[in-house]
Amino acid sequence: MEMNQVYLDSVKKQFRYYKMLGEKAMEQVTPEQLFFAPNDDSNTIATVVKHLWGNMRSRWTDFLTTDGEKEWRDRDAEFEVDQQDPTEVMEQWNEGWTCLFDALESIEPNQLMDIIYIRNEGHTVMDAINRQLAHYPYHVGQIIYAAKALKEGAWNSLSVPKHQSKQYNHTKFAQDKGIRHFVDGEVKRLES
Repeated sequence: MEMNQVYLDSVKKQFRYYKMLGEKAMEQVTPEQLFFAPNDDSNTIATVVKHLWGNMRSRWTDFLTTDGEKEWRDRDAEFEVDQQDPTEVMEQWNEGWTCLFDALESIEPNQLMDIIYIRNEGHTVMDAINRQLAHYPYHVGQIIYAAKALKEGAWNSLSVPKHQSKQYNHTKFAQDKGIRHFVDGEVKRLES
C-alpha cells in the first residue's frame, strides 16, 4: 500500500478515535453538566463543542480550494455561552465531525503535498491535517477532563484504568507481535 494512503488511513482512524472519546465522556455527564463552568474564565463542555464545530466547518469546507479561515466564521462567538439545548450540542458535534470526515474522504493520496491556506499561511495538506490532529484531541482532552470532574459516581475510564496497567500490558504482550493500529484495539475495548 502506498505510504500516503497509509497516512490518510491512519489519521482517519485517529480522528474517529478522538471523536469517540469525546462522546464517551459526554455520555457520562447529565445534560445540565454540559453547560457548567466553574468560573468565568472556563469553558463549558458545550462551548468547547461549539468551538470545535466552528473550527471544523471553517477548516474543512471546500478544504482544498478556499482559505481555512472562512469569512463567515465568527470565532469569538464560539466562546459565548448561549446554548442550553443538549440536542443542539450533539448536532453541532456531529455536523463538525461529518464536515471533517467528508473532507478527509475527498483527499487523494497524491494531494498531501499540495498547498492550502489558513489565514493566508500556506500549509501542505499533510501539515494542515496534522495541525488539526493536534488541535482537536487537545479540546477533546478538555471535554474529558471537565466530564470527569463533573461525573457523579464512578467514572468509566477511557484509557487504561487506574491500577490496571500491569494487567493491560500483560494482555498486550500475550498477543503475537504484529502490525496493528493502536486505535483498533482501544475502540474494541471501549465499545465492550
